[in-house]
Amino acid sequence: MGMAVKDMMAKRAAEEISNGNVVNLGFGIPQKVVNYIPDDMTVFLHAENGVLGAGPSPAKGDEDPDLVDSGCVPITAVPGASFFDSADSFAIVRTGKLDVTILGALEVAENGDLANWMVPGGLVPGMGGAMDLAKKAKEVIAVTMHTDKQGNPKLKKRCELPLTATECVSLVITDVGVVKVTEGGFLLTELFDGHTVEEAVSKTGADLKVADDVRIIKYDE
Repeated sequence: MGMAVKDMMAKRAAEEISNGNVVNLGFGIPQKVVNYIPDDMTVFLHAENGVLGAGPSPAKGDEDPDLVDSGCVPITAVPGASFFDSADSFAIVRTGKLDVTILGALEVAENGDLANWMVPGGLVPGMGGAMDLAKKAKEVIAVTMHTDKQGNPKLKKRCELPLTATECVSLVITDVGVVKVTEGGFLLTELFDGHTVEEAVSKTGADLKVADDVRIIKYDE
């Protein structure tokens, strides 16, 4: 039995992380990325509520109610982790200390604009720290399904939903493949095994250029 689609997306996103990086993971699929960071790699995971050195989710029954991420999801802390208040945490973000942030997305525009915080009619408290993360991290990776539940493209010429940040996304990882955001628009560089270039083009709401050497991604587990 192969990997679940969302796990494959998270594993591919983990390939973008380098040794020594300071990384912030958003809600949803990005939270799974921690499970695919190699054990021999030192990565400093940042949580907006004031943790640098967050570890993977604890085993069931081992949760510490005082140790959670910014979404109140139980986490662990690696040796050497540090704790601080949210003002210091956002100082890390806003001064450009984050190497990578991996976020979910509702829409991504061909120029890198990101909309990931509000659907009209939905009840949300606000965009939170996403705007800081998206604008200030050195690399912003969006991980999202290629289309919404109605089959509408989430990669578009222009975002129609309220923006989180402008011209910030450099790479989009979907259930179909990997799309780079270039000065010339979207560029398909990789496909998950079982998907085709034609499918990626038809599901994208903007021009999608195709790289000469598209990688086919195959994961066993």
